[in-house]
Amino acid sequence: MPSEVKAISPLLDQLMHLIEESRCVAGEELSVELALREALNNAVLHGNRLDPSKLVRVYCRCELSKELSVLIKDQGSGFDPSATPDPLAVGSLQAEHGRGILLMRSQMDEVSFGCGGREVRMRKRVSAGRRTMPEDSGQSDRRCSAGDRNSNAPKDDKRSAPMEMREGKTC
Repeated sequence: MPSEVKAISPLLDQLMHLIEESRCVAGEELSVELALREALNNAVLHGNRLDPSKLVRVYCRCELSKELSVLIKDQGSGFDPSATPDPLAVGSLQAEHGRGILLMRSQMDEVSFGCGGREVRMRKRVSAGRRTMPEDSGQSDRRCSAGDRNSNAPKDDKRSAPMEMREGKTC
């Protein structure tokens, strides 16, 4: 995705359509959409600083009726997540920025940062009360790589997840 604010909503619409269609986190789509919008905004505005020569990459893995994993990568200089001010601290309450990470963490089950703050990994699991049976039980996994036009990852084999989604990957 290009580092333009106007590119966020069309990509998010496409990505949410794929997520909704996959039913991987049925009933949790609004939480996922909110967290994704914040992460994409952060990548474009704070990571790549609206630099038109830089891209934001989005990798998404859906395990039907189980969980959604998302990796968003920017090409910025990164940041130290532990150095971000607490948005709930008295001095931060009036700030115009600084609540995106808190919002992402409130909506997703896991949020972590890697590669010096140039990557955010998020995971949303289906709560036990919301599990549904997939319509086609022959499909156990779907990968949606909206915004990554160069992805050659197979769409139907769990074992061949994109390198960016594998545990222990270095930057």
